[in-house]
Amino acid sequence: MKVKAMLSAKGSKIITARPDATVAAAINLLKQEKIGAVVVSDDGNRIQGILSERDVVRALVDHGGDLLNMPVSDLMTRAVKTCSLDANIQDVMSEMTHSRIRHLPVLDDGKLCGIISIGDVVKNRLEELETETTVLREYIGGRT
Repeated sequence: MKVKAMLSAKGSKIITARPDATVAAAINLLKQEKIGAVVVSDDGNRIQGILSERDVVRALVDHGGDLLNMPVSDLMTRAVKTCSLDANIQDVMSEMTHSRIRHLPVLDDGKLCGIISIGDVVKNRLEELETETTVLREYIGGRT
C-alpha cells in the first residue's frame, strides 16, 4: 500500500503552528486536536519544523515553566523527515522505526499535503494482517 491510499482513508487534515507562536499555544493545539505533533510552518505549505509532545517534555526538564512563553521555533525539530504520496507503507514503517520518530509529514511536489503517525501505520498493518488471515482461512476452509 502507498501513503496516498492511507491518507485517502484517514484524511489529510494538517494542524500547523507558526514558528513565532508560543509553546503554550502549540500545546493547546495538541490537546484540542488530540494529536501528538504539530507541523511548524509560516504558510501551511512549507515545513520549517515539527514540534512533538516528546520535544515539549524534554524542554520542560531544561526550561521548566518558562518554556510556555518561548517561541515554537526554539523547541521544534528542524531536521524533519518526510515522505511522498508514492512512498510504500513498509518503507515508511522502516524509516519511522530506524529514525525513532512517530510522525511523518507527507509532501506532494514539495508542498505539505498530510501527515501520518506510527499509529496510522500500525492500524494499516493490522488491517492488512486481518485481511490475509481471512483469505487464508477461507482458502483452507474451501479445501476440506
